[in-house]
Amino acid sequence: LVAMATVIVVGLGPADVEHLSARTRRLLEEASTVRLRTHRHPAAAAFPGVESFDALYEHAGSFDTLYASIADELAALAKADPGGTVVYAVPGSPLVCERTVALLRARDDVDVVVEPAVSFVDLACAALGIDPVAVGLTLADALDLPERLRGPGPVLFAQAHSREALDGIALRVEVDLDDGPIEAVVLHHLGLDDQRIEVMEVARLGSFDAPDHLTSVYLGALRTGGVAIEDLLVLMDTLRARCPWDEVQTHGSLSRYLVEESYEALDALEGLARALDAEASAMAGPPDRGEVVVRDAAAHAAEELGDLLFQIVFHARLGSEEGLFDLRAIADGVRVKLIGRHPHVFGDAVASTPDAVAARWEELKQEEKGRTSVTDGIPASLPALSMMAKVRRKALAIGIAMPDRGSIDASVRDALASVPDPSSLPDDASIGADPGATAAIGMALESLCDLARLVGVDPEQALRDRARALIERIKASEVAAGYRGGPGTASSVVASEVSRSDKE
Repeated sequence: LVAMATVIVVGLGPADVEHLSARTRRLLEEASTVRLRTHRHPAAAAFPGVESFDALYEHAGSFDTLYASIADELAALAKADPGGTVVYAVPGSPLVCERTVALLRARDDVDVVVEPAVSFVDLACAALGIDPVAVGLTLADALDLPERLRGPGPVLFAQAHSREALDGIALRVEVDLDDGPIEAVVLHHLGLDDQRIEVMEVARLGSFDAPDHLTSVYLGALRTGGVAIEDLLVLMDTLRARCPWDEVQTHGSLSRYLVEESYEALDALEGLARALDAEASAMAGPPDRGEVVVRDAAAHAAEELGDLLFQIVFHARLGSEEGLFDLRAIADGVRVKLIGRHPHVFGDAVASTPDAVAARWEELKQEEKGRTSVTDGIPASLPALSMMAKVRRKALAIGIAMPDRGSIDASVRDALASVPDPSSLPDDASIGADPGATAAIGMALESLCDLARLVGVDPEQALRDRARALIERIKASEVAAGYRGGPGTASSVVASEVSRSDKE
Protein backbone atom coordinates (compact mmCIF):
# COMPACT_ATOMS: atom_id res chain seq x y z
CA LEU A 1 0.00 0.00 0.00
CA VAL A 2 1.21 3.49 -0.88
CA ALA A 3 0.79 6.02 1.92
CA MET A 4 -1.49 8.93 1.14
CA ALA A 5 0.18 12.33 0.95
CA THR A 6 -0.50 14.28 4.15
CA VAL A 7 -0.85 17.96 5.00
CA ILE A 8 -0.73 18.98 8.66
CA VAL A 9 -2.59 22.24 9.29
CA VAL A 10 -1.67 24.36 12.30
CA GLY A 11 -2.96 27.69 13.57
CA LEU A 12 -0.86 30.76 14.34
CA GLY A 13 -3.38 31.88 16.94
CA PRO A 14 -5.36 35.11 17.15
CA ALA A 15 -2.50 37.52 17.92
CA ASP A 16 1.28 37.32 18.35
CA VAL A 17 3.58 34.34 18.89
CA GLU A 18 2.74 34.17 22.61
CA HIS A 19 -0.51 32.40 21.73
CA LEU A 20 1.23 29.59 19.82
CA SER A 21 1.13 26.16 21.47
CA ALA A 22 4.39 24.32 22.07
CA ARG A 23 3.25 21.52 19.74
CA THR A 24 2.48 23.94 16.90
CA ARG A 25 5.88 25.61 17.27
CA ARG A 26 7.63 22.20 17.20
CA LEU A 27 5.75 21.09 14.06
CA LEU A 28 6.69 24.31 12.30
CA GLU A 29 10.35 23.95 13.25
CA GLU A 30 10.72 20.24 12.39
CA ALA A 31 8.70 19.90 9.17
CA SER A 32 10.52 19.34 5.90
CA THR A 33 8.13 21.69 4.09
CA VAL A 34 6.31 24.64 5.68
CA ARG A 35 3.99 27.18 4.10
CA LEU A 36 2.19 30.13 5.65
CA ARG A 37 -1.08 31.24 4.16
CA THR A 38 0.12 34.81 4.70
CA HIS A 39 2.85 36.75 6.43
CA ARG A 40 0.24 39.40 7.32
CA HIS A 41 -0.23 38.11 10.83
CA PRO A 42 1.60 39.09 14.05
CA ALA A 43 2.73 35.53 14.86
CA ALA A 44 4.16 35.07 11.34
CA ALA A 45 6.96 37.46 12.28
CA ALA A 46 8.57 34.59 14.24
CA PHE A 47 9.07 32.68 10.95
CA PRO A 48 10.57 35.24 8.56
CA GLY A 49 12.26 32.66 6.31
CA VAL A 50 9.17 30.54 5.71
CA GLU A 51 7.48 30.83 2.31
CA SER A 52 3.91 32.07 2.11
CA PHE A 53 1.14 32.32 -0.48
CA ASP A 54 1.05 36.12 -0.37
CA ALA A 55 2.02 36.36 -4.03
CA LEU A 56 -1.19 34.55 -5.00
CA TYR A 57 -3.27 37.25 -3.30
CA GLU A 58 -2.06 39.83 -5.79
CA HIS A 59 -3.09 37.89 -8.90
CA ALA A 60 -6.26 36.08 -7.81
CA GLY A 61 -9.48 37.51 -9.18
CA SER A 62 -11.51 36.43 -6.14
CA PHE A 63 -11.13 34.76 -2.77
CA ASP A 64 -12.63 31.57 -4.21
CA THR A 65 -9.95 31.24 -6.88
CA LEU A 66 -7.26 32.26 -4.38
CA TYR A 67 -8.19 29.59 -1.85
CA ALA A 68 -8.56 26.92 -4.55
CA SER A 69 -5.05 27.75 -5.83
CA ILE A 70 -3.60 27.45 -2.32
CA ALA A 71 -5.25 24.05 -1.82
CA ASP A 72 -3.89 22.85 -5.20
CA GLU A 73 -0.33 23.93 -4.38
CA LEU A 74 -0.41 22.29 -0.95
CA ALA A 75 -1.66 19.02 -2.42
CA ALA A 76 1.09 19.14 -5.05
CA LEU A 77 3.74 19.75 -2.37
CA ALA A 78 2.50 16.82 -0.29
CA LYS A 79 2.41 14.43 -3.26
CA ALA A 80 5.89 15.49 -4.37
CA ASP A 81 7.35 14.54 -0.98
CA PRO A 82 5.25 11.65 0.41
CA GLY A 83 7.94 10.70 2.94
CA GLY A 84 8.26 14.19 4.36
CA THR A 85 5.99 16.39 6.43
CA VAL A 86 4.12 19.31 4.90
CA VAL A 87 2.89 21.79 7.50
CA TYR A 88 0.50 24.54 6.51
CA ALA A 89 0.07 27.44 8.95
CA VAL A 90 -3.02 29.66 8.91
CA PRO A 91 -3.96 32.71 11.00
CA GLY A 92 -6.05 31.97 14.08
CA SER A 93 -7.47 28.46 14.29
CA PRO A 94 -7.63 26.05 11.31
CA LEU A 95 -11.19 25.22 12.37
CA VAL A 96 -12.66 28.74 12.39
CA CYS A 97 -13.44 30.63 9.16
CA GLU A 98 -10.64 28.95 7.20
CA ARG A 99 -11.85 28.18 3.67
CA THR A 100 -8.56 26.68 2.49
CA VAL A 101 -8.79 23.98 5.15
CA ALA A 102 -12.34 23.12 4.07
CA LEU A 103 -11.13 22.79 0.47
CA LEU A 104 -8.25 20.55 1.52
CA ARG A 105 -10.56 18.31 3.53
CA ALA A 106 -12.86 17.94 0.53
CA ARG A 107 -10.05 16.48 -1.61
CA ASP A 108 -9.58 12.74 -1.98
CA ASP A 109 -5.89 12.86 -2.97
CA VAL A 110 -4.46 14.06 0.36
CA ASP A 111 -4.98 13.33 4.03
CA VAL A 112 -5.47 16.39 6.22
CA VAL A 113 -4.51 16.47 9.89
CA VAL A 114 -5.74 19.53 11.80
CA GLU A 115 -3.99 20.63 14.97
CA PRO A 116 -6.14 22.64 17.42
CA ALA A 117 -5.19 26.24 18.14
CA VAL A 118 -6.41 29.25 20.06
CA SER A 119 -8.91 31.22 17.93
CA PHE A 120 -10.13 34.81 17.93
CA VAL A 121 -13.29 33.47 19.61
CA ASP A 122 -11.36 32.73 22.81
CA LEU A 123 -9.93 36.24 23.03
CA ALA A 124 -13.24 37.85 22.12
CA CYS A 125 -15.16 35.94 24.80
CA ALA A 126 -12.53 36.86 27.37
CA ALA A 127 -12.68 40.54 26.38
CA LEU A 128 -16.48 40.55 26.45
CA GLY A 129 -16.71 38.54 29.66
CA ILE A 130 -19.13 35.98 28.23
CA ASP A 131 -19.49 32.21 28.21
CA PRO A 132 -20.28 31.35 24.56
CA VAL A 133 -22.37 28.34 25.56
CA ALA A 134 -24.36 30.20 28.21
CA VAL A 135 -25.27 33.07 25.87
CA GLY A 136 -25.83 30.87 22.81
CA LEU A 137 -23.14 32.58 20.75
CA THR A 138 -23.41 32.28 16.96
CA LEU A 139 -20.34 32.67 14.74
CA ALA A 140 -20.46 34.31 11.32
CA ASP A 141 -17.95 35.30 8.66
CA ALA A 142 -18.01 38.92 7.52
CA LEU A 143 -16.56 37.74 4.18
CA ASP A 144 -19.56 35.45 3.63
CA LEU A 145 -22.51 37.15 5.27
CA PRO A 146 -25.87 35.36 5.27
CA GLU A 147 -28.86 37.12 3.73
CA ARG A 148 -30.59 37.12 7.11
CA LEU A 149 -29.04 37.19 10.56
CA ARG A 150 -30.35 34.51 12.89
CA GLY A 151 -30.88 34.79 16.62
CA PRO A 152 -31.74 34.37 19.35
CA GLY A 153 -28.30 34.71 20.88
CA PRO A 154 -25.55 37.18 20.08
CA VAL A 155 -23.47 36.96 16.89
CA LEU A 156 -19.68 37.26 16.62
CA PHE A 157 -18.41 38.19 13.15
CA ALA A 158 -14.91 37.21 12.11
CA GLN A 159 -12.80 38.91 9.40
CA ALA A 160 -14.52 42.31 9.45
CA HIS A 161 -11.49 43.49 7.52
CA SER A 162 -12.82 46.62 5.78
CA ARG A 163 -15.39 49.36 6.07
CA GLU A 164 -17.36 47.61 3.32
CA ALA A 165 -17.51 44.49 5.48
CA LEU A 166 -18.62 46.56 8.49
CA ASP A 167 -21.32 48.24 6.40
CA GLY A 168 -22.46 44.82 5.21
CA ILE A 169 -23.04 43.73 8.81
CA ALA A 170 -24.96 46.93 9.59
CA LEU A 171 -27.20 46.56 6.53
CA ARG A 172 -28.33 43.10 7.65
CA VAL A 173 -29.66 44.36 10.97
CA GLU A 174 -33.19 45.75 10.73
CA VAL A 175 -32.43 48.75 12.93
CA ASP A 176 -35.52 50.75 11.94
CA LEU A 177 -37.90 48.02 13.10
CA ASP A 178 -36.22 47.27 16.42
CA ASP A 179 -37.54 48.51 19.75
CA GLY A 180 -34.43 50.62 20.39
CA PRO A 181 -30.85 51.28 19.26
CA ILE A 182 -28.79 48.14 18.64
CA GLU A 183 -25.22 48.30 19.91
CA ALA A 184 -22.24 46.64 18.29
CA VAL A 185 -18.84 46.02 19.85
CA VAL A 186 -15.83 46.34 17.57
CA LEU A 187 -12.96 44.11 18.74
CA HIS A 188 -9.69 45.17 17.13
CA HIS A 189 -6.21 43.61 17.54
CA LEU A 190 -7.19 41.59 20.60
CA GLY A 191 -4.18 40.31 22.51
CA LEU A 192 -1.84 42.92 21.03
CA ASP A 193 -0.44 46.10 22.54
CA ASP A 194 -2.71 48.29 20.38
CA GLN A 195 -5.90 46.39 21.29
CA ARG A 196 -9.10 48.45 20.91
CA ILE A 197 -12.64 47.66 22.05
CA GLU A 198 -15.25 50.20 20.93
CA VAL A 199 -19.00 50.20 21.50
CA MET A 200 -21.19 52.00 18.95
CA GLU A 201 -24.63 51.88 17.36
CA VAL A 202 -24.68 49.22 14.67
CA ALA A 203 -25.66 51.80 12.04
CA ARG A 204 -22.30 53.54 12.62
CA LEU A 205 -20.11 50.47 12.16
CA GLY A 206 -18.73 51.78 8.88
CA SER A 207 -17.26 54.76 10.71
CA PHE A 208 -14.66 52.59 12.50
CA ASP A 209 -11.39 54.01 11.22
CA ALA A 210 -8.93 51.10 11.08
CA PRO A 211 -10.51 47.72 10.28
CA ASP A 212 -8.21 44.92 9.13
CA HIS A 213 -7.97 41.12 9.20
CA LEU A 214 -7.71 41.22 13.02
CA THR A 215 -11.02 43.07 13.46
CA SER A 216 -14.20 41.34 14.59
CA VAL A 217 -17.67 42.55 15.57
CA TYR A 218 -19.98 41.41 18.34
CA LEU A 219 -23.74 42.00 18.25
CA GLY A 220 -25.81 41.39 21.36
CA ALA A 221 -28.91 39.19 21.38
CA LEU A 222 -30.93 39.59 18.17
CA ARG A 223 -34.68 39.21 18.27
CA THR A 224 -35.35 37.92 14.78
CA GLY A 225 -38.52 36.59 13.20
CA GLY A 226 -37.52 33.02 13.99
CA VAL A 227 -37.14 33.82 17.68
CA ALA A 228 -40.52 35.56 17.77
CA ILE A 229 -42.20 32.55 16.14
CA GLU A 230 -40.57 30.16 18.61
CA ASP A 231 -41.87 32.27 21.51
CA LEU A 232 -45.34 32.20 19.96
CA LEU A 233 -45.17 28.41 19.73
CA VAL A 234 -44.24 28.22 23.42
CA LEU A 235 -47.23 30.45 24.26
CA MET A 236 -49.47 28.20 22.17
CA ASP A 237 -48.28 25.15 24.09
CA THR A 238 -49.03 26.90 27.38
CA LEU A 239 -52.53 27.97 26.31
CA ARG A 240 -53.33 24.52 24.99
CA ALA A 241 -52.28 22.97 28.31
CA ARG A 242 -53.74 25.50 30.76
CA CYS A 243 -56.60 27.50 29.18
CA PRO A 244 -60.05 25.81 29.38
CA TRP A 245 -61.18 27.45 26.12
CA ASP A 246 -58.03 26.65 24.12
CA GLU A 247 -57.99 23.08 25.44
CA VAL A 248 -61.27 22.12 23.73
CA GLN A 249 -60.79 23.73 20.31
CA THR A 250 -60.63 21.68 17.10
CA HIS A 251 -59.93 22.43 13.46
CA GLY A 252 -63.68 22.66 12.94
CA SER A 253 -64.45 24.92 15.88
CA LEU A 254 -61.66 27.32 14.88
CA SER A 255 -62.64 27.62 11.22
CA ARG A 256 -64.98 30.58 11.67
CA TYR A 257 -62.27 32.51 13.53
CA LEU A 258 -59.90 32.02 10.61
CA VAL A 259 -62.49 33.57 8.29
CA GLU A 260 -63.18 36.44 10.69
CA GLU A 261 -59.50 37.18 11.27
CA SER A 262 -58.83 37.06 7.53
CA TYR A 263 -61.45 39.72 6.85
CA GLU A 264 -60.23 41.86 9.75
CA ALA A 265 -56.67 41.64 8.43
CA LEU A 266 -57.88 42.53 4.95
CA ASP A 267 -59.74 45.55 6.31
CA ALA A 268 -56.63 46.71 8.22
CA LEU A 269 -54.38 46.26 5.19
CA GLU A 270 -56.70 48.26 2.99
CA GLY A 271 -56.70 50.98 5.64
CA LEU A 272 -52.91 50.96 5.59
CA ALA A 273 -52.87 51.16 1.79
CA ARG A 274 -55.20 54.16 1.89
CA ALA A 275 -53.03 55.88 4.50
CA LEU A 276 -49.89 55.29 2.44
CA ASP A 277 -51.58 56.57 -0.71
CA ALA A 278 -52.81 59.67 1.12
CA GLU A 279 -49.36 60.35 2.51
CA ALA A 280 -47.76 59.89 -0.92
CA SER A 281 -50.15 62.35 -2.52
CA ALA A 282 -49.90 64.85 0.38
CA MET A 283 -53.63 64.47 1.11
CA ALA A 284 -53.19 63.55 4.76
CA GLY A 285 -52.52 67.09 5.91
CA PRO A 286 -49.26 68.27 7.48
CA PRO A 287 -46.35 65.80 7.22
CA ASP A 288 -46.36 64.97 10.91
CA ARG A 289 -50.09 64.24 10.79
CA GLY A 290 -49.60 61.99 7.78
CA GLU A 291 -46.87 60.07 9.58
CA VAL A 292 -49.13 59.55 12.59
CA VAL A 293 -51.95 58.23 10.40
CA VAL A 294 -49.63 55.81 8.62
CA ARG A 295 -48.04 54.70 11.89
CA ASP A 296 -51.45 54.03 13.47
CA ALA A 297 -52.65 52.18 10.37
CA ALA A 298 -49.47 50.12 10.32
CA ALA A 299 -49.85 49.20 14.00
CA HIS A 300 -53.44 48.11 13.33
CA ALA A 301 -52.38 46.03 10.31
CA ALA A 302 -49.59 44.37 12.31
CA GLU A 303 -52.05 43.55 15.10
CA GLU A 304 -54.58 41.98 12.75
CA LEU A 305 -51.92 40.03 10.87
CA GLY A 306 -50.75 38.75 14.26
CA ASP A 307 -54.26 37.52 15.02
CA LEU A 308 -54.32 35.75 11.65
CA LEU A 309 -50.88 34.25 12.26
CA PHE A 310 -52.02 32.90 15.60
CA GLN A 311 -54.84 31.02 13.87
CA ILE A 312 -52.24 29.27 11.69
CA VAL A 313 -50.11 28.51 14.75
CA PHE A 314 -53.18 27.09 16.52
CA HIS A 315 -54.03 24.77 13.61
CA ALA A 316 -50.36 23.74 13.42
CA ARG A 317 -50.46 22.83 17.13
CA LEU A 318 -53.59 20.73 16.60
CA GLY A 319 -52.00 19.05 13.60
CA SER A 320 -48.93 18.24 15.69
CA GLU A 321 -51.08 16.66 18.42
CA GLU A 322 -52.78 14.55 15.75
CA GLY A 323 -49.45 13.48 14.27
CA LEU A 324 -50.37 15.06 10.92
CA PHE A 325 -48.30 18.24 10.51
CA ASP A 326 -46.69 21.07 12.46
CA LEU A 327 -45.56 24.62 11.77
CA ARG A 328 -42.21 23.38 10.49
CA ALA A 329 -43.97 21.19 7.92
CA ILE A 330 -46.23 24.10 6.91
CA ALA A 331 -43.31 26.51 6.48
CA ASP A 332 -41.08 23.99 4.70
CA GLY A 333 -43.94 22.94 2.45
CA VAL A 334 -44.73 26.43 1.21
CA ARG A 335 -41.01 27.28 0.86
CA VAL A 336 -40.31 24.21 -1.28
CA LYS A 337 -43.47 24.83 -3.31
CA LEU A 338 -42.56 28.45 -4.01
CA ILE A 339 -39.05 27.49 -5.09
CA GLY A 340 -40.57 24.99 -7.51
CA ARG A 341 -43.06 27.56 -8.79
CA HIS A 342 -40.28 30.06 -9.55
CA PRO A 343 -38.01 28.24 -12.03
CA HIS A 344 -37.24 31.65 -13.56
CA VAL A 345 -35.63 32.61 -10.22
CA PHE A 346 -34.16 29.32 -8.98
CA GLY A 347 -33.70 27.52 -12.32
CA ASP A 348 -32.97 28.21 -15.95
CA ALA A 349 -36.51 29.04 -17.09
CA VAL A 350 -37.18 32.46 -18.58
CA ALA A 351 -40.13 34.66 -17.62
CA SER A 352 -39.61 38.36 -18.14
CA THR A 353 -43.15 39.65 -17.55
CA PRO A 354 -45.75 39.17 -14.77
CA ASP A 355 -48.13 37.56 -17.31
CA ALA A 356 -45.48 35.01 -18.30
CA VAL A 357 -44.89 34.20 -14.63
CA ALA A 358 -48.65 33.74 -14.04
CA ALA A 359 -49.03 31.46 -17.06
CA ARG A 360 -46.10 29.28 -16.03
CA TRP A 361 -47.45 29.21 -12.46
CA GLU A 362 -50.74 27.69 -13.69
CA GLU A 363 -48.90 25.06 -15.75
CA LEU A 364 -46.73 24.06 -12.80
CA LYS A 365 -49.71 23.92 -10.44
CA GLN A 366 -51.59 21.59 -12.81
CA GLU A 367 -48.53 19.34 -13.14
CA GLU A 368 -47.97 19.19 -9.37
CA LYS A 369 -51.56 18.49 -8.40
CA GLY A 370 -52.61 16.40 -11.40
CA ARG A 371 -55.46 18.76 -12.18
CA THR A 372 -57.36 18.55 -15.45
CA SER A 373 -58.49 22.18 -15.40
CA VAL A 374 -57.06 25.50 -14.25
CA THR A 375 -60.37 26.05 -12.46
CA ASP A 376 -59.82 23.05 -10.18
CA GLY A 377 -59.18 24.24 -6.65
CA ILE A 378 -61.11 27.51 -6.85
CA PRO A 379 -62.98 27.64 -3.51
CA ALA A 380 -66.73 27.38 -4.02
CA SER A 381 -67.28 29.65 -1.01
CA LEU A 382 -65.44 32.64 -2.49
CA PRO A 383 -67.51 35.83 -2.65
CA ALA A 384 -69.11 36.01 -6.09
CA LEU A 385 -67.19 39.02 -7.40
CA SER A 386 -63.89 37.55 -6.20
CA MET A 387 -64.77 34.21 -7.78
CA MET A 388 -65.58 35.81 -11.14
CA ALA A 389 -62.35 37.85 -11.06
CA LYS A 390 -60.33 34.71 -10.28
CA VAL A 391 -62.04 32.70 -13.03
CA ARG A 392 -61.28 35.49 -15.52
CA ARG A 393 -57.61 35.42 -14.51
CA LYS A 394 -57.53 31.64 -14.97
CA ALA A 395 -59.03 32.01 -18.43
CA LEU A 396 -56.43 34.58 -19.39
CA ALA A 397 -53.63 32.35 -18.08
CA ILE A 398 -54.53 29.59 -20.59
CA GLY A 399 -54.93 32.01 -23.49
CA ILE A 400 -58.72 32.41 -23.69
CA ALA A 401 -59.40 35.80 -25.25
CA MET A 402 -61.31 38.28 -23.13
CA PRO A 403 -63.67 40.90 -24.60
CA ASP A 404 -62.35 44.34 -25.47
CA ARG A 405 -63.65 47.62 -24.08
CA GLY A 406 -66.28 48.10 -26.80
CA SER A 407 -67.70 44.61 -26.33
CA ILE A 408 -67.81 45.07 -22.56
CA ASP A 409 -69.71 48.38 -22.84
CA ALA A 410 -72.22 46.76 -25.17
CA SER A 411 -72.66 43.76 -22.84
CA VAL A 412 -73.35 46.06 -19.88
CA ARG A 413 -75.98 48.01 -21.86
CA ASP A 414 -77.66 44.83 -23.15
CA ALA A 415 -77.71 43.24 -19.70
CA LEU A 416 -79.18 46.34 -18.05
CA ALA A 417 -81.75 46.72 -20.80
CA SER A 418 -83.00 43.20 -20.14
CA VAL A 419 -83.55 43.79 -16.42
CA PRO A 420 -87.34 43.77 -15.74
CA ASP A 421 -89.24 46.43 -13.85
CA PRO A 422 -89.03 46.39 -10.03
CA SER A 423 -91.13 43.73 -8.29
CA SER A 424 -94.02 44.71 -6.06
CA LEU A 425 -92.98 42.03 -3.57
CA PRO A 426 -91.21 43.01 -0.34
CA ASP A 427 -87.42 43.22 -0.73
CA ASP A 428 -86.56 39.89 0.94
CA ALA A 429 -89.39 38.01 -0.71
CA SER A 430 -88.50 39.23 -4.21
CA ILE A 431 -84.92 37.84 -4.11
CA GLY A 432 -84.64 35.02 -6.62
CA ALA A 433 -88.30 35.19 -7.60
CA ASP A 434 -87.50 36.29 -11.14
CA PRO A 435 -84.83 34.07 -12.78
CA GLY A 436 -84.65 36.42 -15.75
CA ALA A 437 -83.78 39.37 -13.53
CA THR A 438 -81.15 37.28 -11.73
CA ALA A 439 -79.57 36.29 -15.05
CA ALA A 440 -79.60 39.87 -16.36
CA ILE A 441 -77.95 41.31 -13.24
CA GLY A 442 -75.45 38.43 -13.33
CA MET A 443 -74.53 39.28 -16.93
CA ALA A 444 -74.15 42.96 -16.04
CA LEU A 445 -71.87 42.10 -13.10
CA GLU A 446 -69.87 39.70 -15.27
CA SER A 447 -69.28 42.47 -17.81
CA LEU A 448 -68.33 44.89 -15.03
CA CYS A 449 -65.81 42.33 -13.77
CA ASP A 450 -64.33 42.25 -17.28
CA LEU A 451 -64.15 46.03 -17.27
CA ALA A 452 -62.50 46.00 -13.83
CA ARG A 453 -59.89 43.53 -15.06
CA LEU A 454 -59.26 45.65 -18.15
CA VAL A 455 -58.49 48.76 -16.09
CA GLY A 456 -56.66 46.98 -13.26
CA VAL A 457 -59.31 47.13 -10.53
CA ASP A 458 -60.30 44.44 -8.02
CA PRO A 459 -64.13 44.47 -8.26
CA GLU A 460 -64.52 43.11 -4.74
CA GLN A 461 -62.40 45.93 -3.33
CA ALA A 462 -64.16 48.53 -5.49
CA LEU A 463 -67.59 47.53 -4.19
CA ARG A 464 -66.26 47.29 -0.65
CA ASP A 465 -64.95 50.85 -0.98
CA ARG A 466 -68.39 52.01 -2.14
CA ALA A 467 -70.02 50.22 0.80
CA ARG A 468 -67.66 51.95 3.21
CA ALA A 469 -68.45 55.29 1.64
CA LEU A 470 -72.16 54.60 2.08
CA ILE A 471 -71.56 53.68 5.72
CA GLU A 472 -69.90 57.05 6.27
CA ARG A 473 -72.80 58.86 4.58
CA ILE A 474 -75.28 56.95 6.74
CA LYS A 475 -73.40 57.92 9.90
CA ALA A 476 -73.18 61.55 8.83
CA SER A 477 -76.90 61.60 8.04
CA GLU A 478 -77.71 60.01 11.39
CA VAL A 479 -75.77 62.72 13.15
CA ALA A 480 -77.50 65.44 11.09
CA ALA A 481 -80.93 63.96 11.84
CA GLY A 482 -80.25 63.46 15.54
CA TYR A 483 -80.79 59.72 15.17
CA ARG A 484 -79.69 57.67 18.19
CA GLY A 485 -81.02 54.24 17.24
CA GLY A 486 -84.24 52.42 17.97
CA PRO A 487 -87.73 53.08 16.55
CA GLY A 488 -88.59 56.64 15.61
CA THR A 489 -89.30 59.03 12.80
CA ALA A 490 -85.65 60.03 12.38
CA SER A 491 -85.04 56.98 10.15
CA SER A 492 -87.08 58.50 7.33
CA VAL A 493 -85.05 61.70 7.58
CA VAL A 494 -81.84 59.63 7.46
CA ALA A 495 -83.06 57.80 4.38
CA SER A 496 -83.79 61.03 2.58
CA GLU A 497 -80.36 62.42 3.53
CA VAL A 498 -78.57 59.30 2.23
CA SER A 499 -80.63 59.32 -0.96
CA ARG A 500 -79.83 62.98 -1.53
CA SER A 501 -76.09 62.42 -0.96
CA ASP A 502 -76.15 59.46 -3.37
CA LYS A 503 -77.49 61.71 -6.10
CA GLU A 504 -74.91 64.35 -5.30
